[in-house]
Amino acid sequence: MTSTDTHCPYCALQCGMRLRPRPTGPGAPSPSAPPVDVEERPGFPVNQGALCGKGRTAPALLARAVRLTAPLVRDPGDGVLREASWAEALDRVATGFRQAAERHGRSAAGVFGGGGLTNEKAYLLGKFARVVLRTPNIDYNGRFCMSSAAAAHRAAFGIDRGLPFPLEDIATTGCVILAGANPAETMPPALRYFTRMREAGGRLIVIDPRRTRTAEQADLHLRPVPGTDLALALGLLHLVIADGHLDEEFIAARTTGFEGARAAAMAHWPERVERITGVSVSQLREAVRLFAGAATGMVLTARGSEQHSKGTDTVRAWINLCLATGKAGRPGSGYGCLTGQGNGQGGREHGQKSDQLPGYRSLTDPADRAHVAGVWGVDPDTLPGPGPSAYELLDGAGTPDGIRALLVMGSNPVVSAPRAAHITERLRALDFLAVSDVVLSETAELADVVLPAAQWAEETGTTTNLEGRVILRQAAVPPPPGIRTDLTVLKELAARLGTTRGFPDDPGEVFDELRRASAGGAADYAGIDYARIRAEDGVFWPCPDPAHPGTPRLFLDRFATPDGRARFAGAGHRPQAEEPDRAYPLHLTTGRVTAQYQSGAQTRRIAELNAAAPGPFVELHPHLAERLGVGEGDVLAVTSRRGRALAPARITAAIRPDTVFMPFHWAGPGRANTLTNPALDPQSRMPEFKVCAVRVEKAAEAEAGA
Repeated sequence: MTSTDTHCPYCALQCGMRLRPRPTGPGAPSPSAPPVDVEERPGFPVNQGALCGKGRTAPALLARAVRLTAPLVRDPGDGVLREASWAEALDRVATGFRQAAERHGRSAAGVFGGGGLTNEKAYLLGKFARVVLRTPNIDYNGRFCMSSAAAAHRAAFGIDRGLPFPLEDIATTGCVILAGANPAETMPPALRYFTRMREAGGRLIVIDPRRTRTAEQADLHLRPVPGTDLALALGLLHLVIADGHLDEEFIAARTTGFEGARAAAMAHWPERVERITGVSVSQLREAVRLFAGAATGMVLTARGSEQHSKGTDTVRAWINLCLATGKAGRPGSGYGCLTGQGNGQGGREHGQKSDQLPGYRSLTDPADRAHVAGVWGVDPDTLPGPGPSAYELLDGAGTPDGIRALLVMGSNPVVSAPRAAHITERLRALDFLAVSDVVLSETAELADVVLPAAQWAEETGTTTNLEGRVILRQAAVPPPPGIRTDLTVLKELAARLGTTRGFPDDPGEVFDELRRASAGGAADYAGIDYARIRAEDGVFWPCPDPAHPGTPRLFLDRFATPDGRARFAGAGHRPQAEEPDRAYPLHLTTGRVTAQYQSGAQTRRIAELNAAAPGPFVELHPHLAERLGVGEGDVLAVTSRRGRALAPARITAAIRPDTVFMPFHWAGPGRANTLTNPALDPQSRMPEFKVCAVRVEKAAEAEAGA
């Protein structure tokens, strides 16, 4: 049977793969077997055929036995979800939103999207919120992932693209600082670029409180106290200045604001930074020697540096280091962010973020509003303004001034949101909750209506990977009977709510409209179409017209600011929002494991991945374990000011003695985000996932003391 070239549904690499349908008819696979097999696609440049375990097993979720196959509704007073027809389910959703608007006003409606949605879905979801519901209340789970790096990118460079260069450039650079990133486990096929870089003589510096698989391959591993990356970056810049490593010609010609950055850095001398971060002065000096001494270099951050209440300032401090040494806007050099979710990049470009219209246009700019309103055929004055960020939207759910009806599409905030027990209660307090998803996630279990969605291999649409490469996921098999695409859901809901035009369910038609809406914007897709993506294995934006070659490398001539210069920042270090104390003496940091993905709603349903990572755990140092009287596998209670989580101990010297680590993929008693702190970055509105204060006890002792 004919195979189909497409892409993995998981992380932002968007690795190329080929799907071959299995036979149908008599002797066809059982409902528990996937309808396609994965084959290598060595021609796609990002992964060149390599796939991690999640990619190889992705078809398992296409099997009917592990997914939703019919709409579900909850009858009033019953409390039980039952199967229903599509007509009944969609009527219930439309009625829920109509009643919320009639009783409480249009702003009582809310939409919560996901960084895994295709560009077409993200675009139409934003249009649905602003044209049909006429509500400002839309945001998405990418706010929990990329928002601090995005805010820093825009402030420093004038545009936000995760990597301003292709992944292949990593292999040619002289030195990489990886801050809060663990690609060996989170995106394994990307590790080849770092390996090739080191084989060519480049050096790798990893900054992480844990000795991860990535850190094991580093030439230098710095292990700061969680929450102190800003001080660390400032200390490195101090040494760059003090030791004469500035690229003064580059600073003068291509930047502005250096004096403010200099003042902030000089207040963070090496001994002070050692006291704050726990990283020795000798290691600080070695890091500067390696980075400043290389002819080219990059700083790449991920959630470890970004998910903080000062994440934007931290990223800007890393950008300062690149600018001060002339390692930006030049071949083989620059700052970049390793995006997490599959379409975390495109998902925020085209309208499901609370303050942005398609093409990175601004909701507060009259010209931007007029352009998008013209494409949509509406009066610009009818478009609502910016709404609250993701956590603030969820935190206000069911309250007098908050949303009363919510549509969640492709997200599972019951597991993924900070202070998750509180967010669960807020979702329960809604008058009406609808969820569109592939599986019955923990969030869907709370819903009044659950809509079964088609998956990546069953529908066509574009995503934008971490390089800014727009790629095409192509349908390989039709969805099973009873399942519809999210585009069809939005079309049907729009019609029921009085908008019968402007919501096509053909993805090519939606993408053509997206191109027009993005034209002239910062993220300009006007010159990209499906045929060109197929022919070129993806096209880098901005690409303003069909004759344009696309832009693999940004900033080589000028930055995207009005004067073409990059902006330094001058923020100093400040403590995390919650410091350890006598009651909560330890740092908790959270993250991922190789075999699971995000909230685990999909990967926890795949047997091979569960065998590799069956459940949550608490990683702690042997010295801490000895002090607590804890043995390997003992069930521990980890308690913060927001709640308690239970998981078995995993004792390892790979973590700092003052820190414990929990992965965040699981619901139930081991839910790590029960503990995490929703303190928000004032610029990006990113919650402080990566550090909070906790105490750790044996579970039995914790219960006895409760």
